[in-house]
Amino acid sequence: MTSLTKTLCLVDGEHYLPVTKEAIDILNNLEHIDITAAVFIGGTEKLRDDTEDSYSEKLGVPVQFAKDKDIPYDLIVEMIRKYDIDIVMDLSDEPILDYPKRFNIACKVLNEGITYKGPDFEFEPHSEYDIMEKPSITILGTGKRIGKTAVSGFVSRLIDKNGYEPCVIAMGRGGPAEPEIVHGEELEISAEFLLEQSQKGVHAASDHWEDALMSRILTIGCRRCGGGMAGEVFMTNMKKGAKLANEVESKFAIFEGSGAAIPPIKTNKKIVLIGANQPTANLTTYFGPYRIGLGDLVVLTMCEEPMTSSEKIKEIEEFVAEINPEATVISTVFRPKPLADISGKKVLFATTAPEEVKDKLVSYLEENYNCEVVGTTAHLSNRPLLKEDMAKYMDKADIMLTELKAAAVDVATKDAIEAGLEVVYCDNIPVAINENYPDLSDSVIELVDDAIDDFKSS
Repeated sequence: MTSLTKTLCLVDGEHYLPVTKEAIDILNNLEHIDITAAVFIGGTEKLRDDTEDSYSEKLGVPVQFAKDKDIPYDLIVEMIRKYDIDIVMDLSDEPILDYPKRFNIACKVLNEGITYKGPDFEFEPHSEYDIMEKPSITILGTGKRIGKTAVSGFVSRLIDKNGYEPCVIAMGRGGPAEPEIVHGEELEISAEFLLEQSQKGVHAASDHWEDALMSRILTIGCRRCGGGMAGEVFMTNMKKGAKLANEVESKFAIFEGSGAAIPPIKTNKKIVLIGANQPTANLTTYFGPYRIGLGDLVVLTMCEEPMTSSEKIKEIEEFVAEINPEATVISTVFRPKPLADISGKKVLFATTAPEEVKDKLVSYLEENYNCEVVGTTAHLSNRPLLKEDMAKYMDKADIMLTELKAAAVDVATKDAIEAGLEVVYCDNIPVAINENYPDLSDSVIELVDDAIDDFKSS
């Protein structure tokens, strides 16, 4: 026998009660639908002197009224949990709910792991397939180019150094047709090796290759296409990648998101990255609050001028604390770390970092690695402009220092080798912007231990 779908209806006082009753009756007559309860969210135009008991009797379901004039977001969540609701059906309308308020409701509902729908819309939480046979975490972000792979590499190296034996499963827009294992702990991943892979048709700057190079652990590369508003992907082979992760010898799994798309695998804990350089509205409205609400550890990145301001960082931190008060929050910047010795060398530096922070990165490299940066390019993601920039500086440089992203292999590495330059790849390390934040390394280890405990207790 198929179980009924427990449905919570949102109703308002802009509709006459008999009209709302007819709508609820129509829903109740649908196969497998059970209208379990309703929340009266506001509106007085057609509201008589009715009480909760009166409304409950007339609508035939338990009705809870909002206690004040604001939209009762917390009450909706309370009713979802009280009645173990499967779907929230919105039978209200303008002017009680406008677009921003509906997105707020959607975030609250999706964070409960259920669907929010109305007459012409339906939002579902991202898929979470229950596949993993070992403890795991997810690293997801609120957008592209905010440092997920860099943070993933930092987390991987840290917990590998501490004996947790992790592997990374990454999905990307250029990932392989079948999940691909790269033994970063065994392979000698040189520039020449990556160029050879690229010439075979492999996207050798894909995230799992970067993870393997930077972390020197086993990685599994997957692909994905499309990204929905709440993080769902149109297609991905990450389910296969997760099954592979169960078979390899690693004892802990790290699932890495792509852009704002969320890995569709159920894990024990989550790290959410927020780009402080992103438009504030992308974080505080739409489905920004949904993503932020998923995090057990929230890491703000790009937290420096001119990409953002101290006022904006504080605003984002306060917003995170409001909607996800249990999460640990740490604001950071990225700093480059060459994977080989570049001291005494003249360096051509290629990065995906915004043009505005190039000078800071150059100063950091010269001060900390005793090199001279003779040229830079922030166009790793734009092949024609990358080629133009490289042509300006190639004859002045000894070393091509590049992040392993976008065109780093098929253009930066290839052209540099052909010009006789040594190629050195560059990692990016997250660093807290001051000492007032919890220690990032300690916070990651605590999260990993919590994930292991959660796995053992499930």
